[in-house]
Amino acid sequence: MGTKVKPYNSSDSKKQEVQQMFDNIAHKYDFLNRFLSLGIDKGWRKTAIKILAKHNPKKILDVATGTGDFAIATLKINPDEVIGVDISEGMLEVGKKKIADKGIQNIRLEYGDSEDLQFDDNTFDAVIVAFGVRNFENLSKGLKEINRVLRPGGIAMVLEFSKPKGLFGAIFNIYNKTLLPLWGKLFSGDNAAYTYLPESVKAFPEGNEFLEIMRDSQYNNVDDKRLTFGVCSIYTGIK
Repeated sequence: MGTKVKPYNSSDSKKQEVQQMFDNIAHKYDFLNRFLSLGIDKGWRKTAIKILAKHNPKKILDVATGTGDFAIATLKINPDEVIGVDISEGMLEVGKKKIADKGIQNIRLEYGDSEDLQFDDNTFDAVIVAFGVRNFENLSKGLKEINRVLRPGGIAMVLEFSKPKGLFGAIFNIYNKTLLPLWGKLFSGDNAAYTYLPESVKAFPEGNEFLEIMRDSQYNNVDDKRLTFGVCSIYTGIK
């Protein structure tokens, strides 16, 4: 499943370090997402929502919701209820303010651990995760928990960074190793956070390897769709 990398390489667990990292950068997270991805991440979410719409989910869980962008994007397909969970209280506070400012009534954000979801079996029509599974302490355990809370026939959808190939891949790697940490440190004040990002992408088991982990976690009809020359992948599986 790849080498486990952590933001700060302290004696704390990966989960503790990821929580600390996102608390540290929460105040600049949305701005940096738009800036560092040139706004392309919005397009990735739109593509994902089009795929999700085919399943017409009415109750959705957004795991590792962060500041709630993916949860908010699902409103285009008119769900009855969306719940977002995250281990970073700092990110959740930013997300809650965003939702309140928009006057959104059917999204609720709360603390939640991907490996110990506080919901009954067979609760959700869809469970979504955007750029969060590579931060799981135990990837397989997190995917199995997501499967548990999905209803039979429900869809799990994972957006995650991939490693593009060829010339674009080489350019992307240079960007990740040089400009990304530099700008990340400049705007967020946390150099480790934006050094961890490319390292975590490199260590993540992408493509067929990740699809195999999904199969082992009891998902059927697993599939992936690559976007923007392979920078991002949308993985789906059915319970």
